[in-house]
Amino acid sequence: MRAAVVDQPGTVRVGDVPDPKPGPRDVVVKVGACGICGTDVHIADGHFPPTPYPIVPGHEFSGEIVEVGPEAPGGWAVGDRVAVDPSLFCGYCGPCRAGHGNLCDNWAATGDTVNGAFAEYVAVPADTCYRMPDDMTYAQGALVEPVSCAVHGVRRVGVEAGERFLIMGAGTMGLIMQQLLQRAGAHVTVVDRNADRLPRAKSLGAAAVAADAAELDGETFDVSVDCTGAAPAIEAAFDKLRRGGRLLVFGVAPEQDRVSLSPFRIYNDEITIVGSMAVLHSYGAALDLVAQGAVDSDALVTHSLPLERFPEALDLMRSGAGLKIQVVPGGE
Repeated sequence: MRAAVVDQPGTVRVGDVPDPKPGPRDVVVKVGACGICGTDVHIADGHFPPTPYPIVPGHEFSGEIVEVGPEAPGGWAVGDRVAVDPSLFCGYCGPCRAGHGNLCDNWAATGDTVNGAFAEYVAVPADTCYRMPDDMTYAQGALVEPVSCAVHGVRRVGVEAGERFLIMGAGTMGLIMQQLLQRAGAHVTVVDRNADRLPRAKSLGAAAVAADAAELDGETFDVSVDCTGAAPAIEAAFDKLRRGGRLLVFGVAPEQDRVSLSPFRIYNDEITIVGSMAVLHSYGAALDLVAQGAVDSDALVTHSLPLERFPEALDLMRSGAGLKIQVVPGGE
């Protein structure tokens, strides 16, 4: 089969690799669509430490089952259309036993630590598959994984109807977070230095938009959510909190980065700071939200490229052009 392969950091190719074979409890999925996220860029560049090389990346995907292992649970059959949770929790470490599989001591994920879905086919554990409604497209199915990350983030920070949220970043994740928060009754303001992204946030229902938090004229918010992973944005998000406010660090920052926050404010204003890491018991809920139209997939998926153009898709992601870029191995 054809697949995108990162042989070593900085070396990306599309070439022939052996077809995947299912283990006893696995299925093989013919990939319908697979989205690119920042993690894929980090993997290609060698900045994601858990990744071994060579690897076929790709963890945001959906497709059709074409082979079923003899002991695969779930009653799956050839032809079933599925979206796939890439999480591969070990199940026996302390965090897993405590219900925090996303913090697994032996953390692994399809497309991050084992071969993924920037390929014609991928083998996955059957119990990571979720059945797609008949009217859900593969492009929508490939959005379920990023939506599931946002669902976990919303659960972590909490939201009450009428609360005022500030979102830093109007990329794919910021716009998904915006839509979920608005659905829960929040009033959302969105900030992004790329002013070209702001009209989309406004069209999706943002109460206000700005190219810089400093433009918000002394406004404060109940909750700030950083979706950029940029230290200055996190600091600006913190500074915009009212007393008793909450800060969600949702964007992925480089491990070595540091931020400057006032410990006096954290103490005196009782500021709560929480993080949100990937997916945790949120994939099924995310699939339901996508199926219900809670997330506007047409507003998010701006590029669909064939597998052979995977290096170009990576460059588009690096450039910040568009929003969600998906690879369609079948060329459909």
